[in-house]
Amino acid sequence: MRRSKPRQQPKKKGAGVESGRDLGPPRSSIKFHEVQIEKPIYGGAFLTRIEGKAVFVPLVLPGERARINIVEDKRGYDTAELAQLIAPAPERIAPLCCHFGVCGGCSYQHATYQAQLNLKQAILRETLDRGGVRPPDEFAVLSADPWGYRNRIRLALDAEGNPGYRGRRSHAIVPIAECPIAAPLLVRAALAFAEIAQRIPGNLRPTEISLFCDAEETVLLAGIHTLRPARPPFEQLCSRWTEEVPELKGAEIASQGRIGQPPQTVSRWGDASLDYRAAGLSYRVDLGAFFQVNRRLVDPLVELVTSGYSGTLAWDLFAGVGLFARQLADRFERVVAVESAPSATPSLTRNLTGSSASAIQASTHDFLNSAPSSERPDLIVVDPPRIGLGAEVTSLLVRIAAPTMVYVSCDPATLARDLRGLIAGGYTIERLALADLFPQTYHLETVVQLRRA
Repeated sequence: MRRSKPRQQPKKKGAGVESGRDLGPPRSSIKFHEVQIEKPIYGGAFLTRIEGKAVFVPLVLPGERARINIVEDKRGYDTAELAQLIAPAPERIAPLCCHFGVCGGCSYQHATYQAQLNLKQAILRETLDRGGVRPPDEFAVLSADPWGYRNRIRLALDAEGNPGYRGRRSHAIVPIAECPIAAPLLVRAALAFAEIAQRIPGNLRPTEISLFCDAEETVLLAGIHTLRPARPPFEQLCSRWTEEVPELKGAEIASQGRIGQPPQTVSRWGDASLDYRAAGLSYRVDLGAFFQVNRRLVDPLVELVTSGYSGTLAWDLFAGVGLFARQLADRFERVVAVESAPSATPSLTRNLTGSSASAIQASTHDFLNSAPSSERPDLIVVDPPRIGLGAEVTSLLVRIAAPTMVYVSCDPATLARDLRGLIAGGYTIERLALADLFPQTYHLETVVQLRRA
């Protein structure tokens, strides 16, 4: 089995990047521009300007001078690639992963971790400002070890059965030999699966695999995804896989089927869920159900969202498997947890059994629309997907007028939009925290505590 190379510590300033070093052979047909990099923008790129027009450049840092070439010319902005680094920033380091820059998963490995946190704070502050929301002068930052933190990964398989991620600026599969941001068990399991998958006939070979482990890397669940109902010899595959990865306790094959239809489970082997220990409790999590991805920050995140609140009634909207609802059940007389995803609701019901919390399978919009006008919770927690709450849900929340609300966001732009509506409806921002659940990437999580004015 192929092994990933030993992890090395990042080198300091400018390591692996010499001033004036060409990063790719220039072609005479390409026009190069020497620019000064201004600031980061959400999405992983950085801003510069050429004759006043905004240009987005990846793999650079604020303050650097670089030669770039335009690769896409749009009406409002251009996108460019780094051709030559002329003057590196003091925060630049050598990326830890050998796939960085080609793989599309990470954006900031070329910066020290403190620099990454600074970039994300600047992005969050500017995004809120541009969205019409004044952020607090200071806000907390939640962070931990920025390597080996992911408890879940999903990889595509190329024509030879090699696992990889989609490339940067491309849908092509970049085969990987390592992934330093993932729990080591996940990478080991992916490479072991590749050895087995390469022996499967091409017409039966899976297209993707998803892997999920507990925080301690003692239990692993796997999803094997195909485009056809046909499937490889499943029992034999899992048996051989466990010889290399004994932590594997359950797996399933899911077929995509028709376009637009949800995947259909074709076969299961072993356990359908695992027990995930977090914030002093054990949670059942089914394969495919949403759960926070950073195994080192789950406990601090739960504390940030739920501590200091108590009362008669709390609502946990977009509840997932009940990570927040179960904790709130120890602080409130009654908790209602609302979740619409079929992949999460069985775990949610199980996790709330025996507590003061109950589960409702419904969309947040439908639940709020049908909630009795006489019932007003003391606290509402919302943890929506990237699309945020939207105008209708925001209006319903304003109408309900809970005295306190906690908004957990994974997209600063939709957060700004929704906060603008909530503030117009009578809420004020009491506290705000940036939770860096996705180090090395441009993604950031924000926890906003709101109080009714």
